[in-house]
Amino acid sequence: MKAGIVGASGYTGAELLRLLAAHPVFEVAVATAHSHAGEPVGEHTPSLAAAYPGLAYEDTDPALLDGLDVVFCALPHGESQRIVPGLSGRVGRIVDLAADFRLRDASLYPRWYGEEHAAPALLSEAVYGLPELFREGLAGAALVAAAGCYPTAAGLALAPLVRSGLVEASGIVVDAASGVSGAGRGLKESLHFGTVDEDFVAYGLLTHRHTPEMEQILGAELLFTPHLAPMVRGILATCYARPAAGHVPSPAAVMDALHDAYDDEPFVVVTDDPPFTKATAGSNAAHVTARVDARTGWVVALCALDNLVKGASGQAIQCANAAFGLPETTGLPIAGVYP
Repeated sequence: MKAGIVGASGYTGAELLRLLAAHPVFEVAVATAHSHAGEPVGEHTPSLAAAYPGLAYEDTDPALLDGLDVVFCALPHGESQRIVPGLSGRVGRIVDLAADFRLRDASLYPRWYGEEHAAPALLSEAVYGLPELFREGLAGAALVAAAGCYPTAAGLALAPLVRSGLVEASGIVVDAASGVSGAGRGLKESLHFGTVDEDFVAYGLLTHRHTPEMEQILGAELLFTPHLAPMVRGILATCYARPAAGHVPSPAAVMDALHDAYDDEPFVVVTDDPPFTKATAGSNAAHVTARVDARTGWVVALCALDNLVKGASGQAIQCANAAFGLPETTGLPIAGVYP
């Protein structure tokens, strides 16, 4: 099947190219990058040179995508909603990696993203792309909105506990840290080596745009605080919830909820030990665990994943696999890179 990547020069675009190079069904036919049009992919991103010796970036022209089986949109937020309407009916499947089609309620976009949605009619048509929690609807989906990196981590950690009624659906706290690649490839003073190295900082206090997406996943109210960690890849989400109806669950109950949800999922590992980001680097895997503090009554759930793979490009390919009826594991790495 012929695949196209729109916005292929960014981190998620480069990760799509890396992963699709090993995919036995999807073959990259077009990679667009407006600011790098005409530049060989291997010169711009040397790690891809051996995989794509003859591929060069094209300008972002929807006509170049006509007839492709699947198009991955790896654009900054706000750009996909202006391109996707013109692609509908011209390509087989569209998988968007931005937040443009994730939220069901169009009125949330002005508050959290600062502008009205340009194609609100498509919000009801888009299928949310987090297979482990929302697999129904992915088969045959024409438009998939792949879940965000922070929402994936928080959702995988918390959803089994909320859905099983073990914790309250309000008063949840999500405290998560991400590597600098989550901010994209563009040059920013806040991401300079001299700024990030030996530093750890919270940002987006009370206003981070992934908050409503997490609440949509969980059907719960929460407070989210993200942090920037001095590493390239990875997310570690530490989530706190109060027990439902004041009844503190047993440690076995919270772990059983995770096992029941994920033991048959190839990309989710339920671990007794605290998960760490290095274990997931380069893979489409997520590691989760949970604890109950009998002293305070709090339930703590944790998830580690690679923000560029399971948090973005790998997730998008997993969703595309499901949309075409392929095994979700097709072409995706389960093992992480260590050390």
